[in-house]
Amino acid sequence: MPPEILARWWSWQKAKPKDGQQVMRESKEGEFRLGGIGDIVATEIAKRTGKETRSCVLGHLQRGGAPTTLDRILATRFGVKAVQLANEGHFGSMVSYQNYQVRHVPVAEAVNRLRLVPPNGEMVQTARDVEISFGD
Repeated sequence: MPPEILARWWSWQKAKPKDGQQVMRESKEGEFRLGGIGDIVATEIAKRTGKETRSCVLGHLQRGGAPTTLDRILATRFGVKAVQLANEGHFGSMVSYQNYQVRHVPVAEAVNRLRLVPPNGEMVQTARDVEISFGD
């Protein structure tokens, strides 16, 4: 898919399409919230390709709770990198986080082997310490 499609519909300032209109939704509290760009992009892709297209917005609870500042910063970094990759024609690549750096790797390289988490490693032990269950 040409990167112009993404570039045309996305501005990095306050979720605005290129025409400058902010994408807003009214919340239950009567406030307006930015958001909904995924639906706009999905609709445009469907129009241009003739293919069924869906967008998915995960709720905070489904992702594990309200996003922290670090979550928001990392998500922004991932999004910026994804658009850079599209603009540079790096299709078939995915954004990754390695050694505190946002990078990209070919999808084939990322999924070419099974990567196991050591069951006695620090990450698993930390999860167990805060009573996260692994079903065992």
